[in-house]
Parts: sequence; C-alpha cells; structure tokens
Amino acid sequence: MNDAIDLVVQEAALLDARRFDDWLALYDAECLYWVPLLGAAQSDPRSHNAIACEDRLLLQLRVDRLKNPRAHSQHPASHCQHVLQRSVPEADEGGEVVLRTPFIYIEARGESQVLLTGSYRHRLVRIEDGWRIREKRVDLLNPGQALPAIQLFI
Repeated sequence: MNDAIDLVVQEAALLDARRFDDWLALYDAECLYWVPLLGAAQSDPRSHNAIACEDRLLLQLRVDRLKNPRAHSQHPASHCQHVLQRSVPEADEGGEVVLRTPFIYIEARGESQVLLTGSYRHRLVRIEDGWRIREKRVDLLNPGQALPAIQLFI
C-alpha cells in the first residue's frame, strides 16, 4: 500500500516542479481526470457539467499547450504548490486500490494567487513495475471558486 501512497505524493511533486511529461507518464492509457462542477455531490462525470473531464488524449493536449512557449495563458507561467494530508485507502481489490487524499492547492501566476482545498480520489491499477493512475477525481470544497482561475492541474 505504501508504494501506492508514494505515487500520489510523487504526482503532486511532479506538478509542482512543472514536469508535465513525467506527470502524464503516471497515468494509464484508459485514464480519466475529473474535477466535478458540483464537487462531492456529483456522482458521475456524465450527469452534469464538469470543471474538467479529460481522458489521456485531452491530458496530452493540455500538457502540450502548457509547454508551448507561445501559449498566451502562460505569460507569465503558472506555478503551483500541493500540500497533502496522508492518503487513506477506501478500497483495495487485488490489482486496484482507491485512495482518498485531502489537499490544499495553491496556484500562482504573476501577482495573482488561487487557493483551493478538497480531496483527491485516486483509483490506481497495478502494473508489473508499480502503479498507474486510472482515475483521478478532484472534489473541491468550493468548486465555483476554481472556474475562472485554474491553468494547471489541480
């Protein structure tokens, strides 16, 4: 279980370091990155609009945009800092585990700064050399606060 928890910590550290390709490599080919517009009250990604609902292809496109020196939204570049509490296992079914991780997320761009809080739910699948992220759900405490400001990955 500790290696699965380490993956959640590693994911946040890679985002904080703007190592987007290494971050994306943690995700399974059949992944889903989901930030529900209704937070924890939303039961599935297709029943209501979302702040983000992206598969592997859309994640790759966002990474490519963030790395592009011509991306207008990244002048000046956004930077983030994740502060994580210890992950708590919610399910462990052989080759799959679900971890819940309360977090604080700060994103800064120029002189503006956004502070978000909530809980991650990572659904990880075991592969031969460790774990991959199959699904990351981000339940924000106040989802409406995130809409206009977030440039990176929460």
